[in-house]
Amino acid sequence: MIHYLKAAPTTWVMQFKGSALKREGAGLSFFYWAPTTTLVQVPLASADVPFAFTEATADFQTVTIQGQLTFRVAEPKKLAALLDYSVTSSGGWRTDDPQKVPERLVHTAQVLTRAVTQRYTLKEALTSSEALVAQVLAGLKATAAVQMLGLEVLSLSVLSVRPTPEMARALEAEAREALQRKSDEAIHERRKAAVEQERRIKESELQTEVMVEEQRRHIQETKLAADIHLEKEREQLVALWAANEKTSADAQAYALEAKLTPVKALDWKVLTALSAAGMDPAASIAVAFRELAENAQRIGELNVSPDLLRSLLPSSAPRK
Repeated sequence: MIHYLKAAPTTWVMQFKGSALKREGAGLSFFYWAPTTTLVQVPLASADVPFAFTEATADFQTVTIQGQLTFRVAEPKKLAALLDYSVTSSGGWRTDDPQKVPERLVHTAQVLTRAVTQRYTLKEALTSSEALVAQVLAGLKATAAVQMLGLEVLSLSVLSVRPTPEMARALEAEAREALQRKSDEAIHERRKAAVEQERRIKESELQTEVMVEEQRRHIQETKLAADIHLEKEREQLVALWAANEKTSADAQAYALEAKLTPVKALDWKVLTALSAAGMDPAASIAVAFRELAENAQRIGELNVSPDLLRSLLPSSAPRK
């Protein structure tokens, strides 16, 4: 029976006749004699393999790691030499060996993931997905199993790292309490800053008041010093005026004393006689009455006429 094969460009085809390799290559098209021909088809396209691991962390907590692994066949002849990729006349795999490649990659990735996860605590594992990817991917590319199969690991991505529901609730509560504490601390710091600002404002106001009081005191002291200086000048002026008045009074007293000194030695009668020429009659009568009073012991009887007394009274006095 003659069959025709047309392979896709992403399929590596190997044609064996008996045990001899007749042709190989990607995307071949040819006719072959089915009874004596064995066809091997190795897919070269990249494949995505999802995975989910449940591992334990360094603090004995369980985490579930979900992700995806992408690989391709770099050396199809090496892979075909280790696993059976022969196909039937209808195009299906003769064995289940092709399905073993993703399983082996996932198992290798799980071993490497477990080695990395066991070095992390739960909190570190939940927040270190990038470091986990970098270490596992480097380990996969360098592992002997991958190189021996002729595979190339293109990428590794970790979609999620989840703890158990109970631990997730506990971590959420802890994180919530931590955030609440930070919020309370922020409120406290804001209030503290407000109080500090208020204190600075009060201090500034007090300093301003102190400066105003000092300025006011300085002005008062200046005024007081000016008043004291003015009072001292007034005191000097009063002292000078008093000295001048005293000097003037002393001069007047001296002049008066100089005028009265010659008169002191004279008898008052002589003075009266000297001034009688221009003396008022009432004054003359008064002098006469004084002389009578001095010689009252010698007078036996004294008669004073009404007319004389009337002449001594003021002219405005009423008459009877």
